Amino acid sequence: MQADEAILLWLNGWVGRLPWIDAVVRLVVGDYLVPVLMALALLGLWFSGGNAFVRERNQRAVMTALLGLGLANLTVEALNQFVFRPRPFADLEVSMLFYRPTDSSFPANPAAIAFAIATGVWLWNRRVGSYLAVVGALFALSRVYAGVFYPLDGLGGASIGVAASAVAMGLLRLSEPLPTLALRLGRAVYLA
Repeated sequence: MQADEAILLWLNGWVGRLPWIDAVVRLVVGDYLVPVLMALALLGLWFSGGNAFVRERNQRAVMTALLGLGLANLTVEALNQFVFRPRPFADLEVSMLFYRPTDSSFPANPAAIAFAIATGVWLWNRRVGSYLAVVGALFALSRVYAGVFYPLDGLGGASIGVAASAVAMGLLRLSEPLPTLALRLGRAVYLA
């Protein structure tokens, strides 16, 4: 048995033992809570900052996170054209706390998205980015616990998300002055 399978089976083996943990995982593992929390965090970050310098850094964090999110999605989609790994529930006896997705288990798209957002923010705002990284890690861990993907799928997705936001930051720096002009235009129409 691979270590990947062993970790999944050990974590998933806890399902049903502590009903309150199962209830929390059912909430976190879903398609809505974490993505909506992250979207609200980006929206709040866009409009927050005690002065113009901090506000602009936060807005650049949001721009980096959103571009990183797009790049992470493109990367996962491209990889899925060449790599298909069946979900754990297709090959193993696991207790499900979530519906049965039909796409490839590797790389984990939810982890890629969460870590792209967290990393994009972290590159500009360490405090908020760290909180988002914890939320992203809980999101990925809950999906392993719920039997939806293997631990290495989550790590692969997280790696893609981190790399995508690092590339996004580089692209935004290379494309200067376009991001600065976009922010100025946003300020002119009261959107930044």
